[in-house]
Amino acid sequence: MHLTDKIFRKIVELSPFPVYVCTGKEMIITVANEATLKAWGRDNSVIGKPFPLALPELHNQPFTDLIRQVLATGETYYSKNDRADLFVDGRLQTFYFKFTYQPLHNEENEIESVLCFATDVTELERSRQEVEKNREILYNMIHQAPVGICIIAREELIVQVANESYLEVVGRKREDLENKPIWLAVPEVKDLYGPVLSEVFNTGVSFRASEHEVPLVRNGRSENVYLDFVYEPITDINGEITSVMVIAIDVTEKVLSRRKIEEAEERARLAIEAAEIGTFAFNIITNEVKGSDRFRAIFGYTEHAEREQLVARFHPDDLEGRRLAHEASLITGKLLYEARVIWEDQSVRWVRINGKLDFRNNKPVRILGTVLDITEFKQLQQQKDDFISVASHELKTPMTTVKASMQVLERLVSSEPGSDRVPQFVGKVNTSLNKMQHLVESLLNVSRITAGQFHLNYTRFRLADLISDCCDYITMTGDYTVQLSGELDAEVFADRYKLDQVVNNLINNAVKYAPQSKLIRIHLENCGDFLRLEVQDFGPGIPETKVPHLFDQYYRADSSGYQYSGLGLGLYICADIIKRHKGEIGVESKEGMGSKFWFTLPVL
Repeated sequence: MHLTDKIFRKIVELSPFPVYVCTGKEMIITVANEATLKAWGRDNSVIGKPFPLALPELHNQPFTDLIRQVLATGETYYSKNDRADLFVDGRLQTFYFKFTYQPLHNEENEIESVLCFATDVTELERSRQEVEKNREILYNMIHQAPVGICIIAREELIVQVANESYLEVVGRKREDLENKPIWLAVPEVKDLYGPVLSEVFNTGVSFRASEHEVPLVRNGRSENVYLDFVYEPITDINGEITSVMVIAIDVTEKVLSRRKIEEAEERARLAIEAAEIGTFAFNIITNEVKGSDRFRAIFGYTEHAEREQLVARFHPDDLEGRRLAHEASLITGKLLYEARVIWEDQSVRWVRINGKLDFRNNKPVRILGTVLDITEFKQLQQQKDDFISVASHELKTPMTTVKASMQVLERLVSSEPGSDRVPQFVGKVNTSLNKMQHLVESLLNVSRITAGQFHLNYTRFRLADLISDCCDYITMTGDYTVQLSGELDAEVFADRYKLDQVVNNLINNAVKYAPQSKLIRIHLENCGDFLRLEVQDFGPGIPETKVPHLFDQYYRADSSGYQYSGLGLGLYICADIIKRHKGEIGVESKEGMGSKFWFTLPVL
């Protein structure tokens, strides 16, 4: 053996990378270092054997033909990350190699052998595939989200991805938006929101907007829409802002509907004020008060009452505010305040007092004014404030979870693509998106009810089948037992999708408000002209004072000691659906004995 051959073989043996040589038309393996034998899952007994016989599992793989090709043409072959299925450790396994097949010439310059230098890139390739898989999962989540989502890269503000909901919001086709600069795709809002996007990239502080009026050209037509949206920065593993996620919800229908409602409420309020105003005249000098019948009725009197009697009706906590309002009126000449009055039966009413002072010689002598009972208005105002507070909290919580999970996923995809924590955060995002979808659907259902667009699509089906479908997800957990009894073959002619909402809501309430009760009974009863369905739990029950309000809009009957999420819309929507089916809905409940919700449907 020549010295150069010894040096060559020594270098090959010491190489940490697979190196081997196949010689002649038989492709005899003449050289194979330890790294090669380990990669093949073989020992040195393969040396001296033909390549196809030494590695029979490669029969239908391209490597043998590639070696023949190099022997025949003398052209070096360079691979990328080629797949090889090898029989290693007693089983067929998949590996990936980056390798070179290089021809070797003898002294007569004839091609005698093929030299292979290889690098095992299996882990790298699997990591790349896992990254692609995770990215696909992430993008699928975005595309399936019930709200508009768009991701804008920092580099040239290119739109990396936009889901169908976002395309619908901006009125663009996918090819007009994705992989295009955002302001080239939506130029009409560049002046308005270009500085905002730049600020988010520069500061890393998210931007939130509620019911912003946005001028858009949607499907070729200019229109103003109202949007709730967030510009949320996304950072890489080094904390650098790489993109901004835009989450947008078109609330135009909600805003316009609410404005119509507010305008209707204002007209109604003015009409009520015009018909229900009490008038009075107070003589400051004589301390006498003369008032209309309505004035006396507002204070809970049927006959004339002295001023001291009227003042005595004010709530003690409101006397200071009343005094300050009277002091201010001496300067402004106008009296205006709101206070509570307590009637003889201890009921409390809110009143608004509005007056104007008469002055003689710069001294006040008389107050002419009006009194309005605003109790109902105060209750509606409180109800509205409570609803806005609950809705804001319910939407903020899952959105915060989505944000946090997305940022963690971004880091994991970059740094630990194979981490077993990826599915955990994917699950969190899906759960939060489902919750957001449920909340948005509830709001849209109320909007459709208000707008008279809540239509029914009738089909004939077995109600018991629908109930079984609704119960599947509960019984699968093994935590609850559902007993279904009664007329299981009874059919109804109704809107299956809408009734699915009703049944799901009643079953969910049985789980939600009776967490310690693991038995839910559902009974179907044929009552002649109608079919009655009952959902019974054995939880803490509902206080008698709350039962009459359960089907009111925005009413949330939280039991003492528990805090429940939701907007207070579920039973209100259920009642409307049953009413539209010409049925009835109700509840029977006693504290400590559980609750039984029921509804009826006509038998057609």
